[in-house]
Order: sequence, then structure tokens, then C-alpha cells
Amino acid sequence: MNILGLMSGTSLDGTDLALCNFDDGGYRIIAATTVPYDDELRTRLSSVEQSSALEYAKANVELGHYYGKIINAFIDEKQLHVDAIASHGHTIFHQTQIGLTTQIGDGNTIAAETGLPVVYDFRTLDVALGGQGAPLVPIGDELLFGDYDACLNLGGIANISYRIDGRRISFDVCPCNMVLNRLAARLGLAYDPEGRNARLGNVNNYLNEKLNNIDYYSINSPKSLGKEWFLEHFWPWFEDTKMSTKDLLATAVEHIAMQIALTLRSSGVKTLLVTGGGALNSYLIERISSIEPSVNIIIPDKLIVNYKEALIFAFLGYKRLKNEINTLSSVTGAKVDSIGGAVSGLLKKG
Repeated sequence: MNILGLMSGTSLDGTDLALCNFDDGGYRIIAATTVPYDDELRTRLSSVEQSSALEYAKANVELGHYYGKIINAFIDEKQLHVDAIASHGHTIFHQTQIGLTTQIGDGNTIAAETGLPVVYDFRTLDVALGGQGAPLVPIGDELLFGDYDACLNLGGIANISYRIDGRRISFDVCPCNMVLNRLAARLGLAYDPEGRNARLGNVNNYLNEKLNNIDYYSINSPKSLGKEWFLEHFWPWFEDTKMSTKDLLATAVEHIAMQIALTLRSSGVKTLLVTGGGALNSYLIERISSIEPSVNIIIPDKLIVNYKEALIFAFLGYKRLKNEINTLSSVTGAKVDSIGGAVSGLLKKG
């Protein structure tokens, strides 16, 4: 079965599309691309949580139409055979303490645009079952990338998964590209290539100490982060300062590296697969390795680096269509494992 995985992360880089085949018991990425958000859409997505209920509902449908159109263009350009689509959507609210998580990009609208069945809304069942609704990628880490002790994704938020006492656990470690890209924007950049500007800055130890003392880091897993938490508890430290942007970047990288290194040290991980946009930030990788040198950091080829999350959401969609468990309670803290995802449209016969 060929499943097209669609992923939009908190870093707001764009939409990742990866057509993946799971017929032989493993996986194969057939084709993949990233469609960057234009400035107008990026600005709109960054502020939807502050809009009216009507504007929120409109954004949900309009993003669904947008996703459907870029999917159609991708399929037509590459002449692809697609059986179904698995769409993560774009997270707007994630407040599991009140039982809430929402991802916009209406799956019914995507199905109407493409004429293909769509699996979407992967997180809300787990949250209703008392879980964090995140991270969801670890079941793919377990079944597709189980040769590594741990998998680290450096996206808008850094999250990690590994086995302990015979079960998979995972949690969000700390903000990552969400803060780095915001700071890079002050320099007129979408991101800081290879961490070059951070490398030129000086770490502010006072700020780093304040960041390391944020309450979230003392909470045991399962735990997850959302944009609301980031804006309330993390980003203000970077707004209320007269430090240069390069010094702020250097401090942010040091903080991220320290939190990841502490996690690696406590977990006993020796081989670490690193993916996500942050895997291409050579300065960040150097700092993690310098703080915790006993860990062998493995960065795979760029196809996996850039599209691992889209691949795994395709896998989650595949599991959902086969009516198999795709969400692990050991990761999220839910009452039970579950089969997450709503399905719109019908699978074609033949």
C-alpha cells in the first residue's frame, strides 16, 4: 500500500510530503518534497490561536484545501500512485492538562480535493483517553528504526524516544527550532544555516541558568510541549533582554544541547539516530556531542533526516487503515494503547 504522509511542524518551515510503501514488511520512501509556506500563510498560521472562532474554523477548511492542492500537484508532477493520505495537520492548541489538542487542515476537505481517503486527527483519541497525544512518532521508531538505542527528532520541539524496562517511552525534551528560527528571523533568515550565527555568539550563563530552571524540566515523562507553553514560559526570556541576536542564538543552542545531553546521560543511550531540521545544525550537534561524548550520534541520509516524521505519519495511517494499534500508552500516558485517526473517504476497490 502506498501512503502519502503529510507533516507540518511547529517550526513553520512548510509542509513535508512523503509517499511511502509498506507492502514488504519494511518501508520505502518513493518520493518526497517540502512545500515552503509563503510569508502570508506562515504569518496566518502563527497567529490562528489568537483569532475568533469563525476565523479558526475558516482556517481549518482553507488549510485543508491548500493541502489538497499541493498533494494533487505533487502526485501529478511525479506521476504517483497513491492509495491513501495520512495528514498530521498543523497544531494550533495543545493543552493536555484540560484535555485539548487541535490540528487544523480539515481531512474531509483534503479528501474532497484529492478524491483519496484521508486519515487525520491522530491525537485527540489519545488525549481523550488521558494521554498527552504526543509524541506519536515513537511507534515508528520502535518498528522501523529499532536498531538504534534512541531516536531524537530536532524539529520545532526536540523529542526523544527509547526503550526502558522492555517498553518504549518518549517525551518532548525542550524547544528547538521553534526558538532558533524565531531568533534567526531577527537576522532576516528563515533559519540559522548550520548554526553559523550561533557559533559566532557568546553564551549568557545567567540566561542559560534561568532557562534550565524552568519547571517543565523537573517533571517526569510522559510530558509534552505546545506553542502556548512556549509563548508563556520560554520565549519571554528572549524578548526581555538587550543581548545581541547572535548571543541569544548561542545561548539557545547551549540550552538545547544541555537538556538533550542530560536526557541522554540519564537514559544510558549509546547509539542515537538524529533527524529533523536541527540535525543539519552542525553547531548544535557539536555541542550535544561535546557535553555527552559517550553517545554515538548517527545522522542518516538527508531523505530520512528531512522526511522521517512524514514517513512515520504515513506509517500511522497505514496502521489505522489496517485497524492496528498506532498509539502507545507507554509513551503518552493514556489508559490504553489505541488506534488513532479519523478516516474520510473510501478506499478504492481494485
